[in-house]
Amino acid sequence: MIEVLIILTVISAFYMAWNIGANDAANSMATSYGSRALNLRQIIIIAAVLEFLGATFFGKNVVKTLAKGIVPIESLDPHLVICGAVAALLSAGLWITIATYLHLPISTTHSIVGAMLGFGIAAVSQGHLSLNAIKWDELIKIMLSWLVSPITGAILAFSIFSLIRLILFRKFHYERVERAFRYLQVFTASYVAFAHGSNDVANAVAPLALIFGHKVGAYYEIPTEILAFGGLGIAFGVATWGYKVIKMVGERITQLTYTRGFSAEFATATTVLVASALGLPISTTHTLVGSVIGVGLAGGLAGVNLRVIQRIIFSWILTLPISMLLSIGIYTILVVFV
Repeated sequence: MIEVLIILTVISAFYMAWNIGANDAANSMATSYGSRALNLRQIIIIAAVLEFLGATFFGKNVVKTLAKGIVPIESLDPHLVICGAVAALLSAGLWITIATYLHLPISTTHSIVGAMLGFGIAAVSQGHLSLNAIKWDELIKIMLSWLVSPITGAILAFSIFSLIRLILFRKFHYERVERAFRYLQVFTASYVAFAHGSNDVANAVAPLALIFGHKVGAYYEIPTEILAFGGLGIAFGVATWGYKVIKMVGERITQLTYTRGFSAEFATATTVLVASALGLPISTTHTLVGSVIGVGLAGGLAGVNLRVIQRIIFSWILTLPISMLLSIGIYTILVVFV
């Protein structure tokens, strides 16, 4: 039965990675679509390749954080740990699938963290853990990073775009500057895809670290092959279903020119890559939306579609409790019947 659960975990991890590609990776590339620097086909190709490379070669640090994570798995029976991994992946993936269908750019990081918390609470309710055993300090640290990341993205994007307006638009003709930044945005699109893969692959494969990884100190080391497996799933998600969220973020928050798109992407990728180096599982969705708002505000509040922003924020608030409740339900079913 353990072998069946392991196979189910691997399938669930690929499903989660596919969802990350369809929702999170897609919205990270949406600014290139919104500014028309790249068409949909070009975005899909660039995202697929760079997401895979970022996940494979720079994804280990965040995997360590999430695998060490919220639930003290060393205190649980291996069967319960695998049930928890499957429950977390399936519940997070299911909510992301629903959100993608509704064109909502939610946070896959929020989804998996909420799902892991649900696994922990379910284990507490069944008497396998005490409530104090859940690593609340790690959870608070992760949640604080969610607050910091969109603010950092907004400030960086606002500053970059303001400098472009202040220096380049005054010295050169507006259209000449915009043409130049169309080509620069191809670079930033690649940069943000690589950064996203490096951070968010952990959302799919961190639960696999509990099975295929080996513990080194307080952390779990995970084989590069598992990271590549997650990167492949993300690439597949972008290619097959990513267009829904790409259009939502790229067209409906604010009008994006090449310079605005460049500013938002550069700010997002820099924030996310620094977080990956520090092992912080931040939300690329939050960072990018914050960056897009930042460049919108640089042109005045009227340049931002507040109704769309309200809808996105509402979906963010729903994500953690929904994925947590789904995880509690799926974990309980698995423990009882499998």
